[in-house]
Amino acid sequence: MTTLAAPSNWFRRAEQWLDGYGKPAWIATMVLGFILFWPIGLALLAYMIWGKHMFKSSYRTSRAIGFAGQSSGNSAFDAYKADTLRRLEDEQAAFDAFLTRLREAKDKAEFDQFMADNRKRHESEGQAAPSLD
Repeated sequence: MTTLAAPSNWFRRAEQWLDGYGKPAWIATMVLGFILFWPIGLALLAYMIWGKHMFKSSYRTSRAIGFAGQSSGNSAFDAYKADTLRRLEDEQAAFDAFLTRLREAKDKAEFDQFMADNRKRHESEGQAAPSLD
């Protein structure tokens, strides 16, 4: 006693199972569909694009992002979390500034080395070294 809703039910369960594993599962299924019989892979690709499976974020990603802004209900923990996130952001900004200074120092050292080599080359050729002034 099967009804016409049975294939739809099977399809929905398969869709939910693939959604549970995210985009890699959808892509692997599509590739497998192309390997087995190319119209199956093509149909899966079309379904992924038009069904927005290819471009939406997975449940796990949206849950992890949402965790940072949610209140736990415990004010002490929320204060600790906010303080820790603020400290991490400050450390990230300080580290980015450090990397910028490091790159600038490296660039300056390379430029100074180039200018010194250029002066030596011009002096050995008996020419006056060009000046930046």
